[in-house]
Amino acid sequence: MQEPKDMSLPIKIQLLGTGGPRPDPMRNGPATLVTIGDEPLLFDAGRGVVVQCVKAGVAFAKLRNLFITHHHFDHIGDLYDVGLSSWFLGRRDELVVHGPPDTTRILQALLTQIYDKDIQWRSDGEPTHGGWPPMTGRDASVGLVHDGGHYQVFAENVVHGHGLDFSQAFLKRWICYGYRIECAGKVIAISGDTVDCAGLRRLAQGADVLVQCCYLSSEEINSEHFERLAKFTLACGDSVGRIAAECGVKTLVLTHHRPRDSSDAAVQQLQADVARHFSGRLIVAEDLDEIEI
Repeated sequence: MQEPKDMSLPIKIQLLGTGGPRPDPMRNGPATLVTIGDEPLLFDAGRGVVVQCVKAGVAFAKLRNLFITHHHFDHIGDLYDVGLSSWFLGRRDELVVHGPPDTTRILQALLTQIYDKDIQWRSDGEPTHGGWPPMTGRDASVGLVHDGGHYQVFAENVVHGHGLDFSQAFLKRWICYGYRIECAGKVIAISGDTVDCAGLRRLAQGADVLVQCCYLSSEEINSEHFERLAKFTLACGDSVGRIAAECGVKTLVLTHHRPRDSSDAAVQQLQADVARHFSGRLIVAEDLDEIEI
């Protein structure tokens, strides 16, 4: 007989980075932290994630699992920094990097071809840190990715640029995930980069919190380039409210914003876009925002 799950575990979400690929002095690269009890789970490792973790007071020494949504540079650019800095800050156990196929290959290239001398220098020359704790890649499939005992993490395929003019050979390699965390009767969905699709809908169904990419307000979809982006690449203000409403989401958190000069006007427009369809709690996220559920 299974023991009942702990329904009292505190669950906290921290938006470490709410920007995208373009450098933005107001926003760091994509990264979201979900802390269950005292266990941190990191989703993506975008620009500045380590400094953001320090600002947020993340217990880096306890980091054991990192989940990558896809292999665009703005989501994996600081992947090695997470491994090295968590070691500096006390990590002594294995850090497993879960992600789409090719995650293991990318990580192995970092460890054996790019930073191998760095690892050896610090491990042998600075023994106060202890030996290098493993950083291991794990190519995940759709479905259950990680079972933490009192929580589970699931992956779904999402659609991010798959309708653009890529070769079939490339599309076979271009696999993008969103994640769903289930714990103590609560659900957190992290969209990754995607437009409206069946996988996103499965992730978001009945979610207490949906952390959703939303690159543009409807008024900013004002050129052929942005029209194609909203259709094929990243969900925007014209669709995210409808997705959340139809999936029964309680709290919708918008992230992956573009750099803007008139942020207040853009935020107001996004709020108006979403309110056309969604009447739940809306957060247009800023870096280091925290949400408890």
